[in-house]
Amino acid sequence: MRSILSIFAVLLLFSCVEAPKKQPFQSVDITPVFEDSVSIRAITFLDNRTLAFAGSNGVYGTVDVNSLQVRSNIQTYDSITPSFRAVGGTTQDFFMLSVESPALLFKTGDQGRMELVYTEEGEGVFYDSLAFWNDTEGIAVGDTVDGCLSIIITRDGGNSWTKIPCSDLPTGIEGEGAFAASNSNIAVQGGKVWIGTTEGRIYFSDDKAATWQIQKTPIISELPTQGIYSMDFYDENLGFAIGGDYTQPESNKANKIKTMDGGKTWQLIADGQEPGYKSCVQFVPNSDGDELVAVGFTGISYSHNGGTSWKHISDASFYTLRFLNDSIAFAAGKDRIAKLVFE
Repeated sequence: MRSILSIFAVLLLFSCVEAPKKQPFQSVDITPVFEDSVSIRAITFLDNRTLAFAGSNGVYGTVDVNSLQVRSNIQTYDSITPSFRAVGGTTQDFFMLSVESPALLFKTGDQGRMELVYTEEGEGVFYDSLAFWNDTEGIAVGDTVDGCLSIIITRDGGNSWTKIPCSDLPTGIEGEGAFAASNSNIAVQGGKVWIGTTEGRIYFSDDKAATWQIQKTPIISELPTQGIYSMDFYDENLGFAIGGDYTQPESNKANKIKTMDGGKTWQLIADGQEPGYKSCVQFVPNSDGDELVAVGFTGISYSHNGGTSWKHISDASFYTLRFLNDSIAFAAGKDRIAKLVFE
């Protein structure tokens, strides 16, 4: 009897032992996937098998994440070859939005062709980023026009888009915009959305863009080349934003901020420490919000403690990055897309 009880005690002891904790990344293995004379600042996963992208020179396409097969095409409009810096997707369609006037928003159309669903012309028109809450509702943001930030909304799966009037938005600051650096200055969680601007402000809505308020942050924004370049939220409370100054990429003063309360308050973190300027930051999935990766033309940096400290793990230059799972990501930049395996 004692022997049986001893066995049960041992089994109980081992059943209570926690699973081994995931070890911090030490390195990253980079495999080229697509190489062409194109600048790519916008990528998104349409599902767990397909990465979609769009970039300069009208180039857009998909990558099969398993075979790494690439399919690409060129989108034109009349005599215009647009430059795309914002993409998004639903389970039904892929969307890509060009930057300068005329702004051109395309969605997947019939017979493999892209269909134009929104266009906007005028002085100052410049769209930067695109995101979807769900298969029905999406949002895109552009620079200030006529006194307020440009924000367009869809409520019908992207078939039509409506611009929010300035009367329904906070008062803008002259010249305020949102850097078209990595399609990541919009973050969505649940019904909430955060938009980071060149002025270091965050436009916040908790009702899918019906009403808005401003969240102030301490990120550096004294010059036109400074402000929030990228932002990500792990959940509705934990968020991280990064920026700096791409003309002074080594400067790491007041360029990283973190919130634990959904943006009600933002605090500087790792202030005066590496990394300096980065164009994209993303939480590592399934990391409890402890792990982040930031990329830029200055290389790849990684934090395993919520952004308190960072490690430079590669000199590889990229503009934007998205995680497929908790160890594999795809990144894009000047002339290329690559698969990144973190180890």
